[in-house]
Amino acid sequence: MEQSSALALIHEEVVSCGACPRLVSWREQVAREKRAAYRDQDYWGRPVPGFGDHGARILIVGLAPAAHGANRTGRVFTGDRSGDFLFAALHRAGLASQPEATGIDDGMALTDVFITAPVKCAPPANKPTPGERSACRPFFQRELAALEEVRVVLVLGAIGYAAAAVELDLTPRPRFGHGLEVDLPDGRSLICSYHVSQQNTFTGRLTEPMFDAVLGRARELAGA
Repeated sequence: MEQSSALALIHEEVVSCGACPRLVSWREQVAREKRAAYRDQDYWGRPVPGFGDHGARILIVGLAPAAHGANRTGRVFTGDRSGDFLFAALHRAGLASQPEATGIDDGMALTDVFITAPVKCAPPANKPTPGERSACRPFFQRELAALEEVRVVLVLGAIGYAAAAVELDLTPRPRFGHGLEVDLPDGRSLICSYHVSQQNTFTGRLTEPMFDAVLGRARELAGA
């Protein structure tokens, strides 16, 4: 199957997935009850597929949609503080068309980057169960297979690292750390960063210069 067609099919299958009752119940509850600041908005309330350049040489891997971010807007890392930090950095690096992402119709376009998560639904307390991660695993596997031009996988956080390491046959697996670089068996590279969550960015554990450096290194390795 042609690359773009494969990713388009995955997109449609992700959006219509209802495999995990707990996640279905939670994402729909959040979409009904809403956060006060967004009470006049229509929430997406469904699984969130990956987004970006189908010919990307850099793949960014997070964890799962945020309840009032991607679960509201329908696009990964869009509409919350984590996404604000990420897209601003991508724009500084020349990989995003604009520094802010507010919704699926905001005109955002990525160049040489595709963003996804191994879990496609917003989980309660941001903690998917092992069974929920397993149910989503085939989508992530198929995205990796369809993104044939990817040369660098940039993982955000230890959980994203663990998910990617399994699929990329990384054995033995070095201990996660910000800035860790690993040569993969297939000749590609994996780079680790602390997650762009408020817990890290508001406390200074992850700063803009730190993340810019990781993105710069990803671009260098990918030839982007």
